[in-house]
Order: sequence, then C-alpha cells, then structure tokens
Amino acid sequence: MTSPGGVADRTRIYVDGRWTDSTSSGVIDVVDPTTEQVIAQVADGSAADVDAAVAAARRAFDEWSALPGGERSSYLQKVADGLSSRADELAELIARDMGMPVRLAAPIQIGMPTANMATFAQLAGTYGFDAEEIGNSLIVREPVGVVGAITPWNYPLHQVVLKVGAALAAGCTVVLKPTEVAPLVSYALAEIMDAAGLPPGVFNLVSGTGPVVGEAIARHPGVDMVSFTGSTGAGKRVAAVASETVKRVALELGGKSANVLLEGADLAKAVPDGVFKCFLNSGQTCTALTRMLVPRERLAEATELAVGAARQFAPGSPFDGAARLGPLVNARQLERVRGYIESGVAEGAELVLDGRDTGLDSGYFVGPTVFSGVTPDMTIAREEIFGPVLSIMAYEDEDDAVRIANDSEYGLAGGVWGADTDAAVAVARRIRTGQVEVNGGSFNTAAPFGGYKQSGIGREGGVYGLEEFLEIKSIQR
Repeated sequence: MTSPGGVADRTRIYVDGRWTDSTSSGVIDVVDPTTEQVIAQVADGSAADVDAAVAAARRAFDEWSALPGGERSSYLQKVADGLSSRADELAELIARDMGMPVRLAAPIQIGMPTANMATFAQLAGTYGFDAEEIGNSLIVREPVGVVGAITPWNYPLHQVVLKVGAALAAGCTVVLKPTEVAPLVSYALAEIMDAAGLPPGVFNLVSGTGPVVGEAIARHPGVDMVSFTGSTGAGKRVAAVASETVKRVALELGGKSANVLLEGADLAKAVPDGVFKCFLNSGQTCTALTRMLVPRERLAEATELAVGAARQFAPGSPFDGAARLGPLVNARQLERVRGYIESGVAEGAELVLDGRDTGLDSGYFVGPTVFSGVTPDMTIAREEIFGPVLSIMAYEDEDDAVRIANDSEYGLAGGVWGADTDAAVAVARRIRTGQVEVNGGSFNTAAPFGGYKQSGIGREGGVYGLEEFLEIKSIQR
C-alpha cells in the first residue's frame, strides 16, 4: 500500500500468519540514501508486539518441530523459489533501500540469500537429526525452540536468510526484528513466506528499534535463542540482556580484516582484488579487507597500484550503470566515515586519495579513499570504519605481518596472497580469524562463517549454520 504522497505504507507487522496493526502508533521513516527522500514508513514496534509474536511462535513450535524434515524442506523451497521469481524487483528494492548499485545487488544481495535458502531447504530434508550412536546412547539433535533474529542493514536479506532459513530448517520458529534502516526487503520476504503457506506463527516479523524491539526479544523468557548481527557494541548489549534468562546467543559482529601480501606476491593481481574487497558495498561489509599489509620495500609500488584501482570506483546513483560505489546508508554513517578520514589525516597517515568531495548534489556519498603509511596504533588501523577507506600498512617480515594482522580486537576475516600457495596457506593458519581467503579465493556460501575474539560467537551458513539452532540430547537405552 502507498500513501497519496508516494510513501510506501509498511506500518503493519506480521504475526501469527497475518498482517496486523502494531500496538504502537509510532512510525519510522525509511530514507533513500541517494535522494535523501522518505520512500516508506514502517511500524515503530513495541514490547507488546514482541509478546504477541513470541506467543504465536510458541504455539506453532510443537507442530512445526514435529514435521518430517522433508515437509519443512518443501516449505523452504517454495520460499527460495519465491525469492528467485522476484529477484529483479528485490534488487531494485535493495538499491533504493540501502544504496548498493543494482547490478551488484542482483547477484550479491539477492542471489546469495536465494542460494542459501535453497541450501537450507535441502538440508531440512537430508540432515541426520538422529544419526549418531555412542555405546548404549542415541544422540539426537532437536530444535532449540523459539529464535529471536535481529538483523543489520548492510546485507538486509542475506543476513536474515542465514538466520531464518537455518532456524526454520532446524525446526525452530522465529520472531524477526529486521533493521529499521533498510527494512523493505524483509517485508518482501514476509510476503513470500506468507505466499509459501507456512503455518501461522512459524515466521513472525516485528519492525522497530534495537532499544525497544531488539531488547524485548533478547530479554523475553519465551525466546530460547537470540541470533544477532551488527556492531560489537550492540552485540555486547544483546548478550548482556539475553543472559538474564540464560538463553543461547549467536553473534556475528564487527571486523577489521587484514589482507597480507607476502614477499613475491603478484601485486598487479593482489592489489586490485584487495581494493575491490575493501570497497564492495561502499565498504559497508563486516568482512571488508580494510588493512592491506605489504613488505616495506614494496609500499610505494602497492600504493600506486591501489590508487589506480581505487579511481575506477566511481560514486553515483545505484541505477547508474557506470557507478561502482553507491551512497552510504544514511547521514549518520556519512558523518562517521568522514570523521575517520579526518582522524587519519590528523594522526599522520598519508591521504593519497581523498574521497570526501564527490561533486554529487545529493546523497550520502563518500568516494574511494586510500591512506598509505598507516601504523598499527592509528585509529583508522584499529576501528571498523564501514566506508570505502583503505589503509595500506608496511611490515618488515612474515612474522611481523602476522603480528600486525592479529593485533586487533576483531577476528572475522582476512586474506593472504603469495607466490607459493602452500606457504600462503601456512600464513593463513596463523591468522586468528574465522575466515581467510588465499590468493583471492572466492566466498563459499556453504562454508561456516563467523568470527574469533570480539567478532562474535557461533557460525552461519550451510550445515554449520543449521547446527547453531539445534540442541543435543543423549538417550540411554
């Protein structure tokens, strides 16, 4: 539904198999980050909305969890098919909602979650929930119960599917709080869930803010597990609130990933690849390779190559085929990223490409930005920026590179480039992160994804993601 002013009305919530009014009269404006115009309004939900959604999920749990895996699989395959059939529409929605160029949003923001939903559909029917015997014990894996899923704005469908798809495949029921910043694709997913005919209460959606709806979910005694993706600070708060009822918590948090270019690496290949993986989604990616570590004697060469590659990332409208950088998601994020660039300059890093002045008349844009000569103590080397800002750092030898890479409170991702693949893998093993790519290895949606240290707890994706939502029981016979 659209109001006379052209603003889409998404102010209802989805509870117990139907769209219903929130108990709150408040609404949240959804702003197009390219035009800075309000394009929709969603409900500013309440704790009472969460109570209703949790009650519905609890009523649905016994029947849903008792369904044979093959039947759950059929429902989830219908959802995957629904996502596929609406792929072009959803990619455009993402471009308007959070700003990723539509030609990238289609394969990444829509293609990946569609593939993941299909994977979870397959796993629901094939996973061995009762597959293990130890002595006189039958080891069974059972759904954890009602899951509260709290999801971010940077990959607003993918991160939902990694939680909701896996939880439903495991036999759990779900209460989803999508991001209030870019919520529209989650509303489309709810429509697809409804069209797939899931039993009432299996999937529920309550929009709203973290301090109200998010905390109500985390604190609720009827929620058995919370799965959260977002900032490390917000994740700590979710974990603290959830601990009041001693529920399971899965956290996928921030990152400050190092990309180690070893002596002898082909910089002509490694540097442009690293720039792309820093700037993807305008740098608004938790796995972004934001720290490029190079041998000191090759610092100038790497810097020149990085600037050349970065200049190819033209900022512009997500619907402009020439644009490779869309806007940042909102004005707050724009201010944050500009502040980090100013911090880098103030602390003595060499700003070799300045993206602050884009020449664009509207939108929350920052252009490609490259610092060189960055040292490990600088703010831009330590804190997650979430913008198209690359820090190039020099190291003395391999041990120094590993030390710098691991000198972080985060441990989500990383990269290693080397002339010898086995030697690069050996370095990758020394890096304390949940994911490391070697020589540009491609992202694998079936592989486990998650972090070490303050990058989180638990894993998402494929069978490992499914198992996060299972309890283990032993039955002695």
